Amino acid sequence: MGLSLLLASLLAVLLLRYYDLQIKDHQRYATLSDENRVHVRAVAPTRGLIFDRNGVILAENRPSYTLSIVTERTSDLEQLLAELKALLGLTDAEMARFEEQKSQYRRPYESIPLRFQLTEENVALLAVNEFRLPGIEVEVELVRHYPFNEAFAHSVGYVGRINDREQAVIEKERYEGTHVIGKIGIEKQYEDLLHGSVGYEYVETDARGNVLRVLEREDATPGEDLYLSIDSRLQLRAEELLEGRRASVVAIDVETGEVLALVSTPSYDANMFVTGISFKDYDSLLHNINRPLYDRALLGQYPPGSTVKPLYALAGLATGAVTKEWSIQDYGEFQLPNQERVYRDWKRGGHGRVDLRIAVEQSCDVYFYELGNMVGIDVLSEFGHMFGLGHKTGIDMPSEMSGIMPSREWKRAARGLSWYPGDTINASIGQGFSLVTPLQLAQMTANIARRGVSLKPHMIHAVNEREIEVAQNPLVDIAPDHWNTVHSAMEDVVHSMRGTASAQGRGLSFRMAGKTGTAQVVGIPQDAEYDPELLEEFMLDHALFVSFAPVEDPKIAIAVVIENGEHGSSVAAPVARELTVQWLEENPWIVSQADSDESQPIEEEVDAI
Repeated sequence: MGLSLLLASLLAVLLLRYYDLQIKDHQRYATLSDENRVHVRAVAPTRGLIFDRNGVILAENRPSYTLSIVTERTSDLEQLLAELKALLGLTDAEMARFEEQKSQYRRPYESIPLRFQLTEENVALLAVNEFRLPGIEVEVELVRHYPFNEAFAHSVGYVGRINDREQAVIEKERYEGTHVIGKIGIEKQYEDLLHGSVGYEYVETDARGNVLRVLEREDATPGEDLYLSIDSRLQLRAEELLEGRRASVVAIDVETGEVLALVSTPSYDANMFVTGISFKDYDSLLHNINRPLYDRALLGQYPPGSTVKPLYALAGLATGAVTKEWSIQDYGEFQLPNQERVYRDWKRGGHGRVDLRIAVEQSCDVYFYELGNMVGIDVLSEFGHMFGLGHKTGIDMPSEMSGIMPSREWKRAARGLSWYPGDTINASIGQGFSLVTPLQLAQMTANIARRGVSLKPHMIHAVNEREIEVAQNPLVDIAPDHWNTVHSAMEDVVHSMRGTASAQGRGLSFRMAGKTGTAQVVGIPQDAEYDPELLEEFMLDHALFVSFAPVEDPKIAIAVVIENGEHGSSVAAPVARELTVQWLEENPWIVSQADSDESQPIEEEVDAI
């Protein structure tokens, strides 16, 4: 009897518990069961590809094995990491990055990457030892790869691991399952387009977190493919011509404003940063005396030297301060009234009788001292700003310096000093306080080639093959005859026998307009002469050259800056010539054959102040 009562009591308890589990609290326990059994995993989107204007791939995604850890699936994470370190030779940097990632936001059972780009030997070792390494996952992921290594590092940029600072500002849900983000260049500027949208999959797991099956999947949306305006053939040729130099080249399509080449040398292999650069490698780049990490095209600020003389000649004509016939007698020196200081020409003894065309052709400093003194700094500054100097161009890149187009207001704000007439004299030949970037020089030249119509320089040609259009912006109304005069003077620089870049005009099948420049890096005492043999390499003058071609129907504008190259005519100008020839010969608008001249080179120009 007692046994029957005991059995009845136990059965009653069992039924009551069954009622609680299956009826009263069924929904709660069903939910808890699903939460333990079903997990949501992020599906990373495929990053958009980057091509040049002709469809040559500049940034791609390559499959690679990645070792990750699901921390919820291991009971002793420290022991697991110790075994993996012994097995694979994990570095301290890899261990530190793992700890950093582990502390960031993530979903339960989300894998944390430990090592990217596993070798076949690594994969084999992990497969053999998997039974004693609970929690590891070896996955095939797409990793960014830059097939040209160094050639487009400053323009295309690179992606890298998401750091704490970026983690604090990004949309965390959007970057679930993603480990990298655009750091510089196009990769950073167009991160929103390239990244795509994350997807999700609902998976059923066992008690250890192993995936049994996928219950539901929402596919990720891949990023959009970008077609840059860059022409890879032109860019690679520029890299080749500048090899071994600290230099920059910017080439712009005059008709569209598209950037055809954006080069800064020396450069570095962008692939080093994708999965995390070692401290040793980064330190070697950071402390390299030639500064390979420095983007000279957008961040480099240099005195423009004589490259601004065509612009200031235009300012003189447009304001009526001079005419194309007005001339001076140049004896090689200039003095302001009632001042003792002597401003010298680069050519000892001067150029003789000089009008505007000769002044540009032979880069006569004294003529521009006179012109600058007549028009004043207000006019020079106004024209400089109008044509792209002293402010950012607005190019679609994440970093750009504004340079300095000096003015009375600028000097008062920056230096707390008044403007002096001597400041204008220095500015009139692109020295003194004046600083420009290579991009600004190219933009100024393109604006001159377009006869005062400005187009914002841009790097994108098309998004998913949809072409980009940019509005034109007329800068100033200047008489056609003034434009003809300045264009002809720049043409004489290259094709006249006395032009400072006359050697570059020989054998050309088209007419090219240009302007040489040589910018001082260190000041030379008034009574001393510039002697390169007495100066260290980094104190030598910079070599500059700007050009556009063909003169009658401009297609391409180029700016070349070679640090410590000394002479624009013999060092920078040949680079622009080679690139111009290549661009015009490789594109369908080949110009008609023109008579070539056999000009003879003259003395090298050196700006003097």
